[in-house]
Amino acid sequence: MGGNDVVLRGAQHSRAVDFSNEVETAWTDYNVSALSSEADRFFRLHSVIFGLLSPDRYPAACSLTSVLEDARSLDATLLSRLQPHAIGREAADIVAFVRKFVADPRTARAFAVSKFVEAELETWKDFFDTIESKPLTPEQRLSVVVDEDATLVLAGAGSGKTSVITAKASYLAKAGIRQPEEILLLAFAKNAAEEMSERVEARSGVPLVARTFHALAYDIIGEVEGSKPALANHATDDAAFIDTIKQILKDLVRSHPEIAKAIIKWFAHFLVETKTEWDFKTKHDYYMHIEKQDLRTLQGEKVKSYEELQIANWLYENGVEYEYEPLYEHKVSGGGLRDYCPDFRLTESGVYVEHFGVRRQTASDGVERLMTAPFVDREKYLAGMEWKREIHATHETTLIETYSYERQEGRLLTALAEKLQHHVTLKPRPVEEIFDRVVELSQVDTFSQLLGTFLRKYKSGGYAIAGCAAKAERLKQGARAEAFLSVFAPVFEEYEKRLKGRIDFEDMILRAAQYAEARQYHSPFRHILVDEFQDISQSRARLVKALKAQHPDVRIFAVGDDWQSIFRFAGSDIHLMRHFGDEFGGSFDGETGVHRTVDLGRTFRSVDQRSQQGPSSSRTRRRSRSRSFPLGRRLSRRSR
Repeated sequence: MGGNDVVLRGAQHSRAVDFSNEVETAWTDYNVSALSSEADRFFRLHSVIFGLLSPDRYPAACSLTSVLEDARSLDATLLSRLQPHAIGREAADIVAFVRKFVADPRTARAFAVSKFVEAELETWKDFFDTIESKPLTPEQRLSVVVDEDATLVLAGAGSGKTSVITAKASYLAKAGIRQPEEILLLAFAKNAAEEMSERVEARSGVPLVARTFHALAYDIIGEVEGSKPALANHATDDAAFIDTIKQILKDLVRSHPEIAKAIIKWFAHFLVETKTEWDFKTKHDYYMHIEKQDLRTLQGEKVKSYEELQIANWLYENGVEYEYEPLYEHKVSGGGLRDYCPDFRLTESGVYVEHFGVRRQTASDGVERLMTAPFVDREKYLAGMEWKREIHATHETTLIETYSYERQEGRLLTALAEKLQHHVTLKPRPVEEIFDRVVELSQVDTFSQLLGTFLRKYKSGGYAIAGCAAKAERLKQGARAEAFLSVFAPVFEEYEKRLKGRIDFEDMILRAAQYAEARQYHSPFRHILVDEFQDISQSRARLVKALKAQHPDVRIFAVGDDWQSIFRFAGSDIHLMRHFGDEFGGSFDGETGVHRTVDLGRTFRSVDQRSQQGPSSSRTRRRSRSRSFPLGRRLSRRSR
């Protein structure tokens, strides 16, 4: 007997057969009844999934997620429990087709994307040939028809990004994918927005109005609050904005002694990067760095190392008159060598200061040795140190020595003060005088630009001083970052006070984002097209995300410059472009960050043309003792 046979002992054969038939009938009725109870839901799911074989809309993740969730739920509660023999061949094939999608939805979606793109490119060929003065390239056409939850188009100079965003907006409206009022075109500059609006209407006849982020944000605020707050006077004037920062610095120096000290400390010791020759492997790299940094002291001369800069500025701050690299008062050179020029000569006392680029290192035998930077000839350098000492001893001039290891140990300037205490009288200059000197050197202009850029990024990102300090510590940015934040914090506090109830552009964007996040503003937009995406900041991205979150089917279409050129844009946040999918993409089948990137500079590859078999539509014969699912034929006929 077969392994699945059941023997009813003590029963007559005819009665056993009758019992078996009744059990089989009940089993079949149960399966058919269960499927019939979910017929509408099952039919709807099958229709959508079967439609993926030849989709009439782009099968984005957001449009299929609910379908997948519903199909998986139905599979768990019903489809996986149905017996094919009980519901009939025809219905069983349809169930198998739905379950195949449930088992591997990513492959099904990828196939559907391929089929849609292939067909859409052909359907809209004439449109792509004529929307611009020249036919669109294959890459441009692909970027227009691709419609993921988030699509990023990389468009370098001359690759036709304006044509792409114009064609995309026109295509969405003309294809009936969106109504004009559901399409949001965003640009960063007012003139760019106006040009984009004119171009879309001229090319397609579709009246779409492009807007700047600030115009959009201002409108959102006005709609929620009932009126639009006054703008800061410098909101639309970068020069006025930087002048405001400069004036704040000047006022803080004159009114807040402790803040003034922090500001002067920055200019005296942290205006340039604090790297020394020990941070470089080759002489070439070091001198290239020094040339770029322009190590100019508060007194105005250009020095050769950061540690020399620290010494010179300490002398200036404390009113110690000095000469940098003066000719030594005695003739000591010979053999064609350059005349001896010590690092510093203190004018009043005649004391010389030499700074030696050596650090201390204890060998395995416990002996301490002086070491030089990697690219410096140690023996030659140490010999030079001894020669200079002998020169001063011979001519009975006073030499004060400082060393790189003193800075490494955090005591370069305190050690210098101790060594000079018997030779000079310190006369610290007033901070106002030092600041005026910084202004004369035009260093305040550059620093104000830096503060202004940081302030805008700080506000737009919603950052806090403590968070910035913690991040600087994690990145090992050290004393320079600490010195910068000690200046920035009071500057920012004063800047906010001077707004006096007005708002700047950063406030505008953030307030609009907050209203969108809280659903106080109800967005009508289903497609958000962003031009010059490489300029995106955290606050603008927050606003875009807030608008996207209001509806499950919103798509983001961003056009930006390529990876290389992005570094040139001040104020943008490169993370948002590098991690575009994580920031703006959708999710599907457990995968997050679902998006598509199209590079207009790459060679176009034809769409995948693989085929996939659908459910069988041939009529199936009933098996003995089984009945077909009553809606089976209707489903099959609809599927054909």
